[in-house]
Amino acid sequence: MKPRGTQFARPGKAEIEDNTQPRAPLRDLAHPQKYKPNTMEAPQKRAALNRMKVFATGLLVVAAGLFALAKSHHDAGAWAWLTAFSEAAMIGALADWFAVVALFRHPLGLPIPHTAILPANKARVADNLAEFVRDKFLGTEALVDKIARFDPAGRLSVWLTEPGNAALLGEKSLAAISQVLGLINDEHVKNMLYTSLRRRAQDFDLAGGVGALLSTLTADNRHQRLLDDGLTELSEWLEREEVQQMLADKIVQVAGEEYPTLIGALGFMGLKAEDLGRKFAGGLVRGANKWLHEISENPEHERRQAFDRAVGRFIERLKSDPSFKQRIDEHKQQWLERPELRAYVNGLWEEFTGWLREDIARTDSVLRGKIVAAASSLALTLANDASLRDSINTHMHDAMRAVAPDLRDGIARHIATTVRQWDDRTLVRDVELSVGRDLQFIRVNGTIVGGAVGLLIHAISIAVA
Repeated sequence: MKPRGTQFARPGKAEIEDNTQPRAPLRDLAHPQKYKPNTMEAPQKRAALNRMKVFATGLLVVAAGLFALAKSHHDAGAWAWLTAFSEAAMIGALADWFAVVALFRHPLGLPIPHTAILPANKARVADNLAEFVRDKFLGTEALVDKIARFDPAGRLSVWLTEPGNAALLGEKSLAAISQVLGLINDEHVKNMLYTSLRRRAQDFDLAGGVGALLSTLTADNRHQRLLDDGLTELSEWLEREEVQQMLADKIVQVAGEEYPTLIGALGFMGLKAEDLGRKFAGGLVRGANKWLHEISENPEHERRQAFDRAVGRFIERLKSDPSFKQRIDEHKQQWLERPELRAYVNGLWEEFTGWLREDIARTDSVLRGKIVAAASSLALTLANDASLRDSINTHMHDAMRAVAPDLRDGIARHIATTVRQWDDRTLVRDVELSVGRDLQFIRVNGTIVGGAVGLLIHAISIAVA
């Protein structure tokens, strides 16, 4: 056995350009109009078959004419030899005509036993044909060996490096995507996405998941760093002039509503409520900021410890409190029932397909560019990384070995089922068109060989007389 790293040898350029079919099949697959199988069409086959039938029948007619001519001379002299030849030639021609016709139909329409062999044994022919193709062409080792000798990764690399092939792949991919988009029922997809999302969300333990997430986030006191960030943001927010003005206005508003007499007395004394509000708000901000700085600078501050305890209790309730988990699940269910969720899912799908259609229609399609770039990058990587090529080939080798038994049995069943489903006329027509012309040579040979045997028998009869 070859070492694993060299099991699949990458073909050299000379070998590829010689006759080992790497580029042409791939190119023909990309441009199917360039591939022309070397076979005749059905009308051509029918014409060739008819010509051979006429030729074979003509020989029979000639043999009959010679027989009549010889008999008209009463087998005198050399005419006896012609009689022997033509008589045996007719027998051979008629016997082989019967044999060829009996293969496909009843000769002269007469239900003679053991005629119309092909339609009468269609089921057995179907099974035997399927077994023949399966065993002779689709053997596991034969398929695996084909993959090993073909070197898919190496040939793909060579094909992709040829100018224009990566762009061709991009064009074909976009065309395929466009076809798929045209076949997709948007409403069906939207319903499927929404149903799938709901089912997944309903089965998901939201409380337990959030609890586990928070446990991870609070490991190593990460939540304290979050608290520090929050304190910093709050302190900076309170320092803003517009915030302090807002607080002052709120203080004056509340004081005017709750203590109108006091506000009136302040005005009587010549003091402005707005000025007092600003001073009071400034004092509140300074006091709050001092308190916030104390919490931020002291790792053991009682507010930090209270925050720790509150977070711990909340996480524990998420994980182990059935009633709390039930309330969260109820809220989750209510959210899942909201029409906004369906509208959101529908909007996501419409935005995605809309962008996709617009991008496909553009000459500078982003998706096309990504596909071409990925194909070019893959070609370069495969060309320079022998281990990757060997790995891909090995995986394809193993995959083929795994699927080959099911593949060959499936193809065999398909062949047998297809042949069994053909009506007798179709079966006879297709088989006769394929091999009937060659079978007519049997009639020709039967006529000529039969005549020769007749001459031989006549010679022996004279010799022993």
